[in-house]
Amino acid sequence: MMDKPIKRIVIAGGGTAGWMAAAAFAKLLGKNLDVSLVESDDIPTVGVGEATIPTLHIFHRLLGIEEKEFMAATNATFKLGISFENWKDVNQDYIHSFGFLGQDCWACGFQHFWLKGMQKGIASEIGDYCPEHLASRQGRFAVMANQDLNHAYHLDAGLYAKFLRNIAEKHGAKRVEGKIKDVNLDDDSGYIKSLTLASGEVVEGDLFLDCTGFRGLLIEDALHTGYEDWSHYLPCDSAVAVQTKSTEKAVPYTRSIARESGWQWRIPLQNRTGNGLVFCSKYMSDDDAIKFLLDNVEGEPINTPRVIKYKTGTRLKHWNKNCIAVGLSSGFIEPLESTGIHLFQRAIVRLMQLLPNQGINQADIDEFNQQTKAECDNIRDFIILHYHLTDRTDSKFWRYCKSMPITDSLKHRMDLFGKSGRVYKKPDDLFGENSWIQVMIGQGLIPEQYHPIVDQMSDEELKLFLGRIKEGTAKKVAQWPDHLDFIDHYCKAKVM
Repeated sequence: MMDKPIKRIVIAGGGTAGWMAAAAFAKLLGKNLDVSLVESDDIPTVGVGEATIPTLHIFHRLLGIEEKEFMAATNATFKLGISFENWKDVNQDYIHSFGFLGQDCWACGFQHFWLKGMQKGIASEIGDYCPEHLASRQGRFAVMANQDLNHAYHLDAGLYAKFLRNIAEKHGAKRVEGKIKDVNLDDDSGYIKSLTLASGEVVEGDLFLDCTGFRGLLIEDALHTGYEDWSHYLPCDSAVAVQTKSTEKAVPYTRSIARESGWQWRIPLQNRTGNGLVFCSKYMSDDDAIKFLLDNVEGEPINTPRVIKYKTGTRLKHWNKNCIAVGLSSGFIEPLESTGIHLFQRAIVRLMQLLPNQGINQADIDEFNQQTKAECDNIRDFIILHYHLTDRTDSKFWRYCKSMPITDSLKHRMDLFGKSGRVYKKPDDLFGENSWIQVMIGQGLIPEQYHPIVDQMSDEELKLFLGRIKEGTAKKVAQWPDHLDFIDHYCKAKVM
């Protein structure tokens, strides 16, 4: 182990992950740490992670980021969930929204009351009992005083990195321009000593964060950490992205449209739309993917389509020796539920919580890796659910997904919900019970039973209970303005 105190943190690579790390360490721990970030203007970032989830509020609160300022600087719009189109089957859609469904009781969740209500013909679709779900469909939004922060953002990833860079440099982080030529290891310990740049400059450090993207220049090329391949569960291995001029009113949700060999995203910003096609190269070529995407976007393209190759999976160790993988260097689950930026921030915050004082020790490394592995495994299962739980058999891709083997942990969750309607959030779960419920029901898994406590209510009492929640939800959402009208008033971008 390295027994000297951590005084110098070197971040290899910029982009969203690198500048998130630099901003956090410089602002929150910069009085006791020297923070440097090495990046080259000649190396492009992936830069398509333009949708987030509500956990970003935690990171922004830590850094004191003001929502209006951040949104105006990144051309951001609000996001209340994701519309999944054609996933259960062609022409069958549903929304996975943020927020909470209805009203739980001590013994069971709201879905049990809803299930009986559907059987009795006195309930409507489950989203009618969730404000965020209803607001998504009606195109409404507002930030209200004392309101739970059950919203996320669509943002320009490049502008977000620039916004974070300003915070980092304001608090003392130093940017070093240059391409990394060599990663220099200590002969005895195998720890990273320094980075040698193409210019010959040497950047020394005590702790190194690998934010070099899929290359994994430090964590893999130098330390040979290894990779757990998940492509047998998540077969998509390619994406093509393009930006277009906006042609329609921005909606407060991401669109995820299942296609023959993958799925297409549409992410509305204030000034443009982000588009992409995630696909499996076994069933679709790069050229066909580019043509398909361009044939299925709305609005004139404003950049050249870019193909991105990846392998779904995760590093065998996210912290190895004195190197921590942050961002795409740590692995890639795929962007279906917008978990990328969340995993960046979790790695950064987790590292700050476990940051050694008098030197690196194995106990901290093991704890970091265990927590990261558990969180990634749970997210992986949630993403697999979307692909596997489907009625689609119209293409080779979907036939594979429907019949492929799945993890035992996911099979248990599906069996439990299908038989009894029960869902339990695990300690390391990112997605809560309401998310699992919405996706499983949306994909067609309707429980065979509801909890017996529901029968304590008469049919009339249940009708009143469900009606009161639905009416309250509708009244609440009716008070919110149009999504774009609110943005124009609240956080209009300065440069469009």
